[in-house]
Amino acid sequence: MDRVIDGVKMVLGTLFFIVLNFFKNILPNGVLPRKLVQGKKVLITGSGSGIGRLMAIEFAKLGAEVIIWDVNKDGAEETRKKVEAAGGNASVFIVDLSKYQDIHRVADETKKAVGDVDILINNAGIVTGKKLFDCPDELMEKTMAVNTNAIFYTAKNFLPSMLSKDHGHLVTVASMAGKTGCVGLVDYCASKHGAIGAHDSIAMEILAQKKYGVKTTLVCPFFINTGMFDGVTTKCPALFPILEADYAVECIMEAILTDRPLLCMPKASYSILALIGLLPIEAQVLMADFFGTNESMNDFKGRPKRD
Repeated sequence: MDRVIDGVKMVLGTLFFIVLNFFKNILPNGVLPRKLVQGKKVLITGSGSGIGRLMAIEFAKLGAEVIIWDVNKDGAEETRKKVEAAGGNASVFIVDLSKYQDIHRVADETKKAVGDVDILINNAGIVTGKKLFDCPDELMEKTMAVNTNAIFYTAKNFLPSMLSKDHGHLVTVASMAGKTGCVGLVDYCASKHGAIGAHDSIAMEILAQKKYGVKTTLVCPFFINTGMFDGVTTKCPALFPILEADYAVECIMEAILTDRPLLCMPKASYSILALIGLLPIEAQVLMADFFGTNESMNDFKGRPKRD
């Protein structure tokens, strides 16, 4: 009898969370109440440029203390200046996320300098934009290290304090490429599948410990116009546009501040998620051809390499 009661609770709970998050996903930004982050410490990896920098500025405007992690010192310092111009405070730490030893070292430095982190945003990512047989082995290894493996080590360093307080937020900026495959993005797709798997498993471990005060948010955007994917194209801009960075950050901030567990952009992406588990690979190729994702990387240039 107890098993039956537990089953009923599970079904009702599942339906509740489905309905709750359905409405969170369809409501426009600004409708739901937002949590306060004033005085909170927010660590953003890859915040020396792109959406990481824009998020740092937005959190600063809300009164949060920003912790900038990036491998590019000049970019990180430029973000610090912009955060301070927005009236905020920021600390800069230079870290190579492709090396777990460096992550552990800089994490120790960070905790000694600023204390416990309240919101950890794993945002850093790299892309080679090369097909499998054209991609050097060392670049594939680095893609996996930065986009996937770094999540393990940042979580190991900064989650324990959140769990001990039963308060905090873990955010993973993944990609729709982590939900399906894409021509020209084999290593990137693999790394983002890994990022999603890592995030979801960590979220399960948090909830299994009944730490309901520690929130998690997984972000899966389509291509964002930040320079990282310069040259990509779309055949269906009405449904799957190249996202503007300001809009993407607006949506990410909304998702974090309203404790949404999943954000996909654009909204049409949710329909892909609903189908992807049911479609055989042949059907996925047909859809990719139709929407143009199999050709989107043909003119890929990417962000110019730094000297």
